[in-house]
Amino acid sequence: MTTAASTETVYRRDLFAGRVALVTGAGSGIGRVIACMFAGLGAAVLLCGRRLEPLRDTEDQIVAAGGRATSLAMNVRDPEQAAGAVARAHEQFGRFDVLVNNAGGQFVQPAIDLSTKGWQAVIDTNLSGPWHMMQAAARHWRDTGAGGAIVNVVLDVWRGIPGMAHSVAARAGVVFLSKTVAVEWAPLNIRVNCVAPGIIDGAAMQAYDPAVRRKCIRDANPFRRLGRPEDVARACVYLAGPAGDFVTGEVLTVDGGQQLWGDVWATPKPAYFHIDEP
Repeated sequence: MTTAASTETVYRRDLFAGRVALVTGAGSGIGRVIACMFAGLGAAVLLCGRRLEPLRDTEDQIVAAGGRATSLAMNVRDPEQAAGAVARAHEQFGRFDVLVNNAGGQFVQPAIDLSTKGWQAVIDTNLSGPWHMMQAAARHWRDTGAGGAIVNVVLDVWRGIPGMAHSVAARAGVVFLSKTVAVEWAPLNIRVNCVAPGIIDGAAMQAYDPAVRRKCIRDANPFRRLGRPEDVARACVYLAGPAGDFVTGEVLTVDGGQQLWGDVWATPKPAYFHIDEP
């Protein structure tokens, strides 16, 4: 289990000393590792997610390692709760510097079978949710006269992902939303960037069909292996920290070359696409 103390990083341990980060989806998986890494680098962290119990588990890990964190159960789909989370970070720690939009959710299904309800649920969580958090953060920084950094965790959307049309659409929306507001909010000294993970070995992968998971390990990228949550966390640290101070409106793709070479299907691949060897 990854903790704030054990997360390996090239960054100095006081990189975010005196800074405050808000991480959504911090109760498990990639979000937990991101939160632990920021805490391990000196940040005070507000852990946000829908359920309090897993957030408290992350909080316990951070506090046990000597870090500072507090938990807040909230739903990113609700703009009022998003604004409340930003206000809570400032009230709890006296300032607010970094927003990491990691929360998300989807299910695997062929696009032709998606229901209107299922489509809307994923769009609300993976596009509208990050937007509510981004706008709340930007308004806070505008009103307080402080700048800040936003990092949106999206997907490796560049060649699509069959079986996840709803999530790819939402995450691609976040990418180009980020590029747009990166310009609009530059006068407010707000930087907005994205991290686009490829296939990462985490809790989400366990929900895939075992045959699909095996194929992802074999065929998703030229390294022919899964990435790690720490790979994503390090990218978030770079974009939120001083090393990324002159970077905005960009997408840092962390996919082991998946966008260049790879065959990723979230559902079993139809027979039509299997090419028989001569």
